Amino acid sequence: MAKAEAPRTGKLARSAITGLAAARIGMAELGHRVRTPSAQAQAEHEAALGRILFGALGQLRGSALKVSQLLSMHPGLLPDGVRRELARAHHQAPPLNRALVGRVFRQAFGQEPEALFDHFEPTAFAAASLGQVHRAQLAGHGTVAVKVQYPGIAATITSDMQLMRAALRALAHTDMPLPADTVLDSVMAEIEATLLREVDYLQEAEQLQWFAQHAARPGVVMAQPILSHTRAQVLTQQLLPGLPLPAWLATQPSQALRDQAGQHLWDWFMHCIFVLGRVHADPHPGNFLFAPDGTVGVLDFGCTRSLSGEFRAQVAQAWSALLRLPTDPQRDALVLQAYQGLGLVKADLTVQAYAAELAPALAEMQAWQMEPFTQPVFDFGTKTPPPITAGRHQRVLGEHLMQVPGEMPAFERMWMGLMHLLTQLGARVRTHNPALLHGAAPQIF
Repeated sequence: MAKAEAPRTGKLARSAITGLAAARIGMAELGHRVRTPSAQAQAEHEAALGRILFGALGQLRGSALKVSQLLSMHPGLLPDGVRRELARAHHQAPPLNRALVGRVFRQAFGQEPEALFDHFEPTAFAAASLGQVHRAQLAGHGTVAVKVQYPGIAATITSDMQLMRAALRALAHTDMPLPADTVLDSVMAEIEATLLREVDYLQEAEQLQWFAQHAARPGVVMAQPILSHTRAQVLTQQLLPGLPLPAWLATQPSQALRDQAGQHLWDWFMHCIFVLGRVHADPHPGNFLFAPDGTVGVLDFGCTRSLSGEFRAQVAQAWSALLRLPTDPQRDALVLQAYQGLGLVKADLTVQAYAAELAPALAEMQAWQMEPFTQPVFDFGTKTPPPITAGRHQRVLGEHLMQVPGEMPAFERMWMGLMHLLTQLGARVRTHNPALLHGAAPQIF
């Protein structure tokens, strides 16, 4: 794999990349309009536009790849073909060369990593979009994990978000259905705030300490940060045992062990949502380790989100209403009431309009979200994939969705990531909750 250089931070160079992408989107749209309309042609067009966006973000590197990741985890925000292409950012992580690692340490500590640790491995053993992780030995702590941020990341966030908004505006000039500007703006604002928090490793150390103290539960472990060796661009923490999910599954764990690991994940996330009101909002498989006994280690607390009591109450009401029989006369009214409480739809939208227009557009995604609750023990080996939203339904969503509350993007990412994890595990999980079915705030434990 090629070594990564520091991302280009020059505004002119980065603007030229997105300007070229916008022009290519326009050319692709012209070519699409002269083709014979068909579902296959539309899918190919969406994928082509997604590749253009991803290509630009890949050249920008820095925080742009993280933006690509986060956007890909919002179902219904962008056309599915575009979203699938952006999801490729989860697999793009070229390592830093040794000189750049040394530069980060000199800026953070005034010395090389070899002077701070008894031993420091110069080759990273794990990488992500914003940084990479090295093993080291530290007196009194044994083997530790040292996360080193890519140089120049923080400096590119604000400009990258402006460039990404410009690229999305280019998409708005195509015939693809997109949400209203207010919806896109609220999601992009939340992503920008998330990135600004995530590049501050001192803030991540505080979050890690909080979760280790308040969110520890049987079968789930979190590392303690080592503050003496932590700065804004370098985070040192205990090294957790375990394997990444693909490597753990390659050991062919029994169904009982996969069920146990899945139950730990489910219980932990439900506890974080409805009891603690604070969630890990970046649950892709690379942020979890699996031990031989089914214990799960949780990594990377740079992306967390507090959930207000009002937000959790409205989510609980929406979920409990969606679990009612479709023939229940109160179902649509209760769902609409919760959505209006969240600020998702206009306050004057009537139940009749919701049932006739918005409910059909949301039906497949709602069913996918609620599927684990439909059985007391749900087999995630049978979990259906996230649905592909038809163009006509995306247009309806664009007309009726008014805004996205601040907590919603992180919550959607969390839920989609959890579903993906449990599906990969093929775990059978106890999900049944009588309180939820009867419309009360969930009392999971």
